[in-house]
Amino acid sequence: MTVVTPIHPADPRAPNGREPVRNLSRRGVLGIASGALLLGVGLRLDPAAAQTRAEGPAAVAPKPGTRVAAFLEIRPDSSVHLLSPFVEGGQGINTGLAQTIGEELDLDPARFVVDCAPPGPDYAVVNGLRMTGGSFSTRSSFEAMRRLGATAREMLLRAAAAKLAVPQASLTTEDGRVLHRASGRALAYGELAAAALALPPRDDVPLKDPKDFRWIGQPVARLDMRDKSTGRATYAIDLKVDGMLHAAVVHAPHLGTEPEAIANEAAVRAMPGIHSVHRLPGAVAVTADSWWRARKAVEALQVSWTKPAAEGLASVSAAFSSVAMLGALRSTTQPGIPAEQEGDPAAAFKGAAKIVEAAYDAPYLAHAQLEPPSAIAHFQTDGSLDLWLPNQMPELFQQISAKVAGLQPDSVRIHSPMLGGFFGRHFYYGPANPFPQAILLAKATKRPVRVLWSREEEFGMDAVRPLGFARFRAALGPDGMPVGLQTAAVGEGPIGRWFGSIFKSPVDSSVVEGLDKKPYAIPNRRLDYVKVAQPVTIAFWRSVGHSMNDFFYESFLDEIAEAGGQDPFALRMALLKDSPRHRTLLQRVADLAGGWKRGPFEAEDGTRRARGVSMASPFGSETATIAEVSLKDGEARVHDLWIAIDPGQVVNPAIVKRQVEGAAALGLSATLLEQVVYEGGQRQARNYDAYPILDRERMPRVQVAIVESGAPMGGIGEPGLPGVPPAVVNAVAALTGQRVRSLPLSKARLSGA
Repeated sequence: MTVVTPIHPADPRAPNGREPVRNLSRRGVLGIASGALLLGVGLRLDPAAAQTRAEGPAAVAPKPGTRVAAFLEIRPDSSVHLLSPFVEGGQGINTGLAQTIGEELDLDPARFVVDCAPPGPDYAVVNGLRMTGGSFSTRSSFEAMRRLGATAREMLLRAAAAKLAVPQASLTTEDGRVLHRASGRALAYGELAAAALALPPRDDVPLKDPKDFRWIGQPVARLDMRDKSTGRATYAIDLKVDGMLHAAVVHAPHLGTEPEAIANEAAVRAMPGIHSVHRLPGAVAVTADSWWRARKAVEALQVSWTKPAAEGLASVSAAFSSVAMLGALRSTTQPGIPAEQEGDPAAAFKGAAKIVEAAYDAPYLAHAQLEPPSAIAHFQTDGSLDLWLPNQMPELFQQISAKVAGLQPDSVRIHSPMLGGFFGRHFYYGPANPFPQAILLAKATKRPVRVLWSREEEFGMDAVRPLGFARFRAALGPDGMPVGLQTAAVGEGPIGRWFGSIFKSPVDSSVVEGLDKKPYAIPNRRLDYVKVAQPVTIAFWRSVGHSMNDFFYESFLDEIAEAGGQDPFALRMALLKDSPRHRTLLQRVADLAGGWKRGPFEAEDGTRRARGVSMASPFGSETATIAEVSLKDGEARVHDLWIAIDPGQVVNPAIVKRQVEGAAALGLSATLLEQVVYEGGQRQARNYDAYPILDRERMPRVQVAIVESGAPMGGIGEPGLPGVPPAVVNAVAALTGQRVRSLPLSKARLSGA
């Protein structure tokens, strides 16, 4: 049995009281304490017996996300081990699920231990798809997880009724116990586990009335808070497997090129601790007895590479640059595909009193996450494969890993540790992932291998947010109000690149989101999608298309206001006349900021400041943002961000607040500083010294107001970001008179108006 342990010194028990992670059987057997109610996968029964025991003799294949037996293990001490369909990466999903299930199960969320479930059909809880992303986890599973808890509670009540010989209706529950108040008797959930396991679950269990919620809607402390605060949280880079080799990698300088020769391979093999040197697709790797030795060896390699192709998505040419790519987006004349159309834009422009035009762009962005990419691959003696890797789609990674390894998917076990951040980094982006390298090296060396990319390799290989460009034309009436709007979104998005075969839409939603479905009452509108392919490896980035498109749209809306002699806040209020939800939110953010004032004005500290406002509708939630800025040495300084968010309904307001604050910081970092620059086919920044990110000095105060409108539940992880760039840029325009249409702001030298 292979033992996987954290690299840091461990207590006898692993974080959260878990036993050390061990190699699982092919069916993903979880360690089962004697007498536990295993509402979980992997009983050592034949399939027919397992199905009969869990679901009854007439059972049929369960609907994903409904079988209690796939998710919960109630232990003898009445604590619960939950196998989550989602990956925890700082967004707080483990705590949110514990609150949601615990509410209906009647068990304190603090008594939950949560791990990411292995690949399996039970966890495809949303339309047969399992994914942690798109700010979708809580809202997609809320009702299903409530029902899961309620169903488990009902099974425990039935088991208790039989044991106490009383009617089930005479029983109630209280934080992990079944109570028979008439006789004063009580049974802990752990005592009922074995009996409850034998009962088939019901599918008609009622859910709690929300007015009786005890934990849902409360700022319950995060389950991972203690481990993260004490350094006990275990990430992929903290794990090791007995006997494993460490691998460092150097990638080709141009995407799509391959190693040709290594001039000093023999000398590198002779370096201390070196095990072997390997040619990989687009890279060369060195394995050694420590990662530091592997890295020093790989840095010493003298590799010659094939020449990059002239054109095409498979390779980045030696002449490619981000400046040239933006020029191609700007100059394209190909017709677009209508993504949205309302009214008669042509007629609106024909009769316009004034026409306003502008073009906006936003750069390539790196994920620049603190956790460097890594993966551990270990082939077992039976030929099966264990993989420990950060990911957001376990089943997808299982399928791809199986192809790389030459195995059937059920012979590949994916272990999904806590992520050191999401931001869209942990999807599959071809060469931008280390796990295929780990598989190939483990197969070649016949040893477990951990691949860990250096910071420089990560910056060089990270899949980037696409370069974005949009062109606007607005028609204004005699009263200065917009009567027509034409928009063209030009470029390529990650949905079309990586999921085009699934969604099969001619319009890539990740290119147009944030430009379409706006709540403003502009009667005549047309939005076109113009696809221009980009040869670099593009990716999802926090809030995806919204991260740039809301900047484009909301900034241009301020230009419309200026051209029409309107205050930008008042214009938005007028255009939201048919949307009370949005008007309420906009007024709420103004109240949070102490009232709307555009400026420029003099602050209490004597600095000259101004404010900008924006709105965004990302991932099922609505946000309104106000930013207050000043200038210092020609740079914008953001003092305050006020953000009102309406996600419809909230599970944990403390997590919502922290997620909005974190998203705002990332949005501000992109607004002020971040850009990936290509010259000569290569990225110029290979570490944080050349890719500055937001520092403590630039971090403003952030105040968050949560508005629960009762609308369908929206997302949380990403919606706080898109409103920040336009609010800041609109404030800069109010302060300086300069309209910045290209991010980041660090490219512009600003001066007072």
